[in-house]
Amino acid sequence: MAGISPLVPSPAQTPPPLDDLQAPPVVLIQDRLAGWVSDLTTLHELTERLARTDRLESALTELLRAGAALVGARRGLVVLDPPGGEGPRTTVGVGLSRSDIGHLETVPHAATAYGALLDGTGPLDGGGGGTAARPAAVATPDLLADPALDPRHRDVALRLGYGATYAVPLLSDPDANAAGEPAGHRPRRLGAAVWLYDEPAEPDERSRHLVGLYSRYAGEHLARLVELERARARVADLTGELLPTRLPHVPGVRLGLCHHSGPRGGGHWYDALPLPDDCLGLAVGAVDGSGPAAVAAMSRLRAALRAYAVMEGEDPVAVLSDLELLLSLTEPGRTATALFAHAEPAAGRVLLAGAGHAPPLIVGDRRCAYVETTLSAPLGMLACWEAPSVEVVPEPGETVLLYTDGLLRRTGDPVDRAYARLHAAAASVPAAVRDDPQAVADHVVRTVLADAGAARGGAGGSDGSASSDGSTDDVVLLAVRFEG
Repeated sequence: MAGISPLVPSPAQTPPPLDDLQAPPVVLIQDRLAGWVSDLTTLHELTERLARTDRLESALTELLRAGAALVGARRGLVVLDPPGGEGPRTTVGVGLSRSDIGHLETVPHAATAYGALLDGTGPLDGGGGGTAARPAAVATPDLLADPALDPRHRDVALRLGYGATYAVPLLSDPDANAAGEPAGHRPRRLGAAVWLYDEPAEPDERSRHLVGLYSRYAGEHLARLVELERARARVADLTGELLPTRLPHVPGVRLGLCHHSGPRGGGHWYDALPLPDDCLGLAVGAVDGSGPAAVAAMSRLRAALRAYAVMEGEDPVAVLSDLELLLSLTEPGRTATALFAHAEPAAGRVLLAGAGHAPPLIVGDRRCAYVETTLSAPLGMLACWEAPSVEVVPEPGETVLLYTDGLLRRTGDPVDRAYARLHAAAASVPAAVRDDPQAVADHVVRTVLADAGAARGGAGGSDGSASSDGSTDDVVLLAVRFEG
């Protein structure tokens, strides 16, 4: 991180310049050095806090809070909008409600200082020494007194009650030489941050210098997080392409699904496969690990399980035994959990077998209970896998929930408490929506993760974000309602 420039004026508490004979020069120098050390300490603390953020939205929020403290503002807005459709695009505010942000977004970019930074039409700092000119920060110390202010911007400023703004650019590769680019290479724009003052005001020279240094570091950090978000999006897209895009229609059964990929992309899968005689093969499973390798392994296992289900789906133990043999031969050292169920809606019965997998949960008007399955090791842990199958007879109107352990891990609870939380969420499904398996699945996942987040004072995201304890597993829940 760059140091504090000696050309920047001293803080307000620093004594007068050296030519002021009222104080000894040594004392003045010590005070100036103390001021610089204090500034460096502040920057170090703020950049350390920013460096600990590993999600884009949390980094943007931290950037706004730190910048607001540096420039003396109460509210702020950051717009992330990389050019050329390189995404991701987002807008985050601090001290602003969603409606406030909506009002600000109605102002055309050309009518705002930060819009000029986003569009690349704002002023430039002078380049020199082989370094290209950079977009300069833009201060508007008295917004409403500006005769050229766009009427729409004036209306929004009056509505939200701010009278001044200070905007800085957010750039990647701010040091062209450090990035290995030739001299004169212009940094790539990521977006801009703007802070709003309640009254006419502007930061002093030292505050501008500090927030400039901080925003340079923030640009580097945000660039890394943007690349991570892109990679996560590609893995999520790949996972989506490898899983069923729609659930089948089989007489006597209705299906619902909740699936959220973790930020690193996990190897959790689900399947619902129509079989002869109006039967249905149901599967959920998870391979160990995360990232592209786990996604690829998941794809291979799911494809193999579909083939085995077609050949001998009425015997779930045989299906999983074949899957175990394939895993041990083709990917030694990798483990996976899996559950396969052969459902006969007309007969009202389900025959299932599990390999180290969480037991299904039956939800109905008269009961909410886990299915008693036999204990068995995950696939890939024993030389030869085999465990007895279990027959389940759901009553008409009951829903069987099949899920992966990512739902349990996202709670951050010990295993027994996670199961209790899941059971409580299933038991709390409103009677008015119990006939809709999609509504049941949505309610259970939302309740489990929301309750877990509330218990820890945070939000356990049901949208694929990390839980309050940092778990990033996929979430899969397949709801199967038997009509009878």
